Amino acid sequence: MLIKESYADVQTNVDGKQTSMRIFVFHPTIPQYPNARFPGVALFSEIYQVTGPVARFARQIAGQGYIVAAPSSYHDFTGPEALAYDVPGTDQGNEWKVKKTLQSYDEDSYKTVDYLLSLPTCTGMIGSTGMCLGGHLALRASLDPRVNACVAYFATDVHSRTLGPYSAADTSAQGPADSTHTIDKLGELKGEVAMIFGLKDTHVPDAGRDLIRQKLREAGVVFSFYEFAWAQHAFIRDELSKGRYDPAVTKICFEVLLELFGRVLKTDLGTKDGKPEKIEHVC
Repeated sequence: MLIKESYADVQTNVDGKQTSMRIFVFHPTIPQYPNARFPGVALFSEIYQVTGPVARFARQIAGQGYIVAAPSSYHDFTGPEALAYDVPGTDQGNEWKVKKTLQSYDEDSYKTVDYLLSLPTCTGMIGSTGMCLGGHLALRASLDPRVNACVAYFATDVHSRTLGPYSAADTSAQGPADSTHTIDKLGELKGEVAMIFGLKDTHVPDAGRDLIRQKLREAGVVFSFYEFAWAQHAFIRDELSKGRYDPAVTKICFEVLLELFGRVLKTDLGTKDGKPEKIEHVC
């Protein structure tokens, strides 16, 4: 499927500050069908904003028939330009990641979904995806009931409650009272989720992944949880991944995304009846 690329600048107003957030748009097109409509996907980037690998990922999704909107997360501090995959870029991205408030992250995702739903070419079905920081933001965006499906790649800072300003990491099973951290709000999720990790991910260790899985199950979320034996963090990044890019596993994970988005976003499922599913125990 062909793709048309553009961008939209939307205004955000949070934490007493008005800023302009650029959303990079990757829109599928079908010649001679100007009124074709597609589901939307909010794509959240890693700490470097919308880099080459993120844009290529967006094109892959758009080419399958989804309108992809990729916001620039650090508009609170800088322009939409991507940070470099080097030490200064990494340090800057990590600094802004914890300086930006949860309220600002939430405003970004809400405005991105608003933008997708404003398009006459959008069917109204919305998915979210992203990697690293963006994996967390994709999961957090799913707290918005307008988001129907989520595929989160190696989401960081979920298990430790360290997204946005914080005083200390907290990996307890029971979060603080009135917590607004993503892991403590999973009960608000309405859509289906796929979580993808590598077993060799040093950013989200075994105990962290186990905690995320436990909290998803306790919250009654409909979810799939994938762990790949030899994958490290950032294994889908095809540029400057420090030797961690794994194209074979990346291909499998993209099929996971296509299955979930295709089933939930492209199929008219009607209203969920809410009845418990009876599984027959057979051999």
